[in-house]
Amino acid sequence: MNVEAWERLHDRTDPSPWLALELDQSTPLAPELKSAWTKDASTRFRQFVLPLLRPFLRIQMGVFQVYRSFVPNAFSSSKVLHRILVFCLRNFVTPEANFMLFRHFHIGSQVLEFLKDNVKGVEVKTNPLYPKSLEEFKEDLFIHHDVNLYNFIIELNIELRKKGLKLEAKSPVDFSAIRVPDTRVGDFKRGFLNVVDLESAIEIYTPVFQFFLTDREFWRSTHSLQFDETIGLYFAKMYGLEGRLVLLNNKHPMVPAITAEAGKRLLLHGVSTESLHGILWSMKNAQS
Repeated sequence: MNVEAWERLHDRTDPSPWLALELDQSTPLAPELKSAWTKDASTRFRQFVLPLLRPFLRIQMGVFQVYRSFVPNAFSSSKVLHRILVFCLRNFVTPEANFMLFRHFHIGSQVLEFLKDNVKGVEVKTNPLYPKSLEEFKEDLFIHHDVNLYNFIIELNIELRKKGLKLEAKSPVDFSAIRVPDTRVGDFKRGFLNVVDLESAIEIYTPVFQFFLTDREFWRSTHSLQFDETIGLYFAKMYGLEGRLVLLNNKHPMVPAITAEAGKRLLLHGVSTESLHGILWSMKNAQS
């Protein structure tokens, strides 16, 4: 959207909070992400339906937690879970939400690749995930996303300890991993039923995750949200970004949230990852 279009949308007697968020430049979020985010967050489904659903979803999670405490591994199936998710994403979720989900997998992989390329004195293997279609999510991509993060943090710190090193950046900085994800809102279906926004989808599908994953898998997935702060601290130490760490905050990494908070924390995780990617993108542009 160009400046003239924004001016036409602006009503000084009744200014839009969503237009203000989209135009605000205090955060390093990509313009295409902010446009999709504000449009998705302003849906009627999120405004009117989600508040009614949320209490029932919380109760459902509580029931599933009790159930899993007795049978932690029974009737679990990551394959079935991912097939259900793909069907729902394709047919019920907004194209803006699907766009942001795809971006998250791409930029999350880019951030870990950037660290791998720029931590001085260590070699760490990564398993980047760059899905090109919803069908690829059937291959347990949500599980692999969390596992990749755990493996990276564990193996990076083992390497640093084995070699007696501190976390330091290489020079010059290698920005080859940081790029604009090759995905657009128009790549995704906008049908009559595609009305569920990203936040609502996360809240609705979190109990589904809980039911189809083992107790250990679900707790591991929930606790992975603590590592936004950890990854942010790595960058702060390497590049002196302490002043911008507030944008990467998803609560303290040593204080795991309860599973009932997983939906909201997952949304914050998306914002944190986008913020870090935006910081790296601005650094890359400044270097070039």
